Amino acid sequence: MKQRIKNIIPDSIKTTIKGMFAAKPKYGWFGNYSNWKAAKDMCTGYDSDVILEKVKEAVLKVKNGEAVYERDSVLFDTIEYSQPLLDAFVSIAKESNNELHVVDFGGSLGSSYFQNRSFLSDVSKLEWSIVEQKHFVDCGKKSIESEQLKFYYTIEDALNRGKANVLFASSVMQYFESPYELIAKCLNHNFDYIIIDRTAFLESPEERITIQIVPESIYKASYPAWFFNEQKFIQAFLGKYRLVNEFDSKFDPREKLDDKVWSYRKGFVFKKK
Repeated sequence: MKQRIKNIIPDSIKTTIKGMFAAKPKYGWFGNYSNWKAAKDMCTGYDSDVILEKVKEAVLKVKNGEAVYERDSVLFDTIEYSQPLLDAFVSIAKESNNELHVVDFGGSLGSSYFQNRSFLSDVSKLEWSIVEQKHFVDCGKKSIESEQLKFYYTIEDALNRGKANVLFASSVMQYFESPYELIAKCLNHNFDYIIIDRTAFLESPEERITIQIVPESIYKASYPAWFFNEQKFIQAFLGKYRLVNEFDSKFDPREKLDDKVWSYRKGFVFKKK
């Protein structure tokens, strides 16, 4: 009798019932919002003290030699690095009498600096200037700074330290409401090089505003995030810069946003014309 009832249920209803009980992912990127505000209103944001304290705790362990490597507040047993990114830093330094001054825009509390510093030990003069939100800068100045690593509230402040070879932005542009306006402002500073890494793109001609939900094992947070069209994004730099290298991001896998659209993350090296 049960088998007979099962056989007469239409496939469409079976699919609906199955979907009702299917486990939904608890973190990742979701939605396709018409504007930034609509997505932001659904999020907790990135300015939480919980996030800062989690990142600070992890970075201090790396700084003090208690841990090897940190990314997004998560500690790792071995250093992971991107060879194309490291090659770019070394090449830029060689062009500048083996000196390298990186303005790390949105650089947290120094994740990329601590990741790459040992591989840049042959650079005769290394200066790493992080530009971040006020509470990150305040924390960095108080607890993290060193002779090489400094923290600043604006790019202009960082440039007062001295001429910078390169503006570096890793996993940053997609978290700004108006990313193309930000790119235009960055171009006006006339850096010799601009390096973009861990930036999200769609395998689709459209661009999308989503909500990113962070795994609670890292910290509890959510924020709006763009997925760009790659060609449009590159084109924003080409008035003053030329693209000299592009590479797949080492740290972020491809993501399936829905049944039809996949995303991927890449990095680019732009050189001033």
